[in-house]
Amino acid sequence: MTKMKPPATAEEFRTVLLERYDSLSKRLKQVARYVLDEPNELALETLGVIAERCGVQPSAIVRFAQSFGFSGASQMQRLFRDGLLSANAAIGYGERVRRFSDSVSKTAAGDGLLSEFVDGNILALRNLSETVSEQDMRAAVDLIANAEVIHVAGFRRAFPISAYLAYSLQQLGKHVQFIDGVGGLARPQLSTIGPKDLLIAVSFHPYAPETVDLVDVASRNKAKILSISDSRVSPISKPADVALQVHDSEVRNFRSLAASMCLAQAVAIGFAFETEKEHGRRKK
Repeated sequence: MTKMKPPATAEEFRTVLLERYDSLSKRLKQVARYVLDEPNELALETLGVIAERCGVQPSAIVRFAQSFGFSGASQMQRLFRDGLLSANAAIGYGERVRRFSDSVSKTAAGDGLLSEFVDGNILALRNLSETVSEQDMRAAVDLIANAEVIHVAGFRRAFPISAYLAYSLQQLGKHVQFIDGVGGLARPQLSTIGPKDLLIAVSFHPYAPETVDLVDVASRNKAKILSISDSRVSPISKPADVALQVHDSEVRNFRSLAASMCLAQAVAIGFAFETEKEHGRRKK
């Protein structure tokens, strides 16, 4: 049997991994999620540390790497080390968060609480520019610009993000349907979505079932989907035409929304700028 040729770049590996994700075993999916969501940590950490964070045995990581044509885990790590880490990213986001959490746990409850939340959100905001590229942003803005009707959905913790997007895009002149799910009517509120429309879905682990269901409906109706979530392989990201990944900070077991709101605002203002430029071109 001919051995599979390993991916040549980190981006190529991510593409192949997303294509094969559903066919992987439960254990290998745990590794795949870590590879997709924490590439810098994968590049820098030891096999034992990676295995602990994935919740698998080290042998599972080796088996995972070999299933994609790598000779072993070290060759897979080298691909990310060469392709993804910038010169000043010696410590990845995950490790910075762990160090921050360790320092927080050593302080008394309530002491310097505001500073803790500020510092945690600064870390998350800095990481945002690493996980969402300019290409991702342009693709998201294009989806919004080309949609006839934009349906926006997000429940529980994601509700403030979706409410802001619905409000701001409506203020910018788009035809927006805000899906609030009142009375259990989330699915009926999306019943008119079609191929010329866009669903913006916002959800974070453990992922609201209502949002996942709406993404399935939009996909079946051949509508475009823009997702904002915390993983490339979340149930709302995999079917999406454009998936924006964001990790909010967590301080003393309370998760923030600062990075998610910043991303939502950037998307809305990015569309506003694009609209203004289009109007300028038409006047000429």
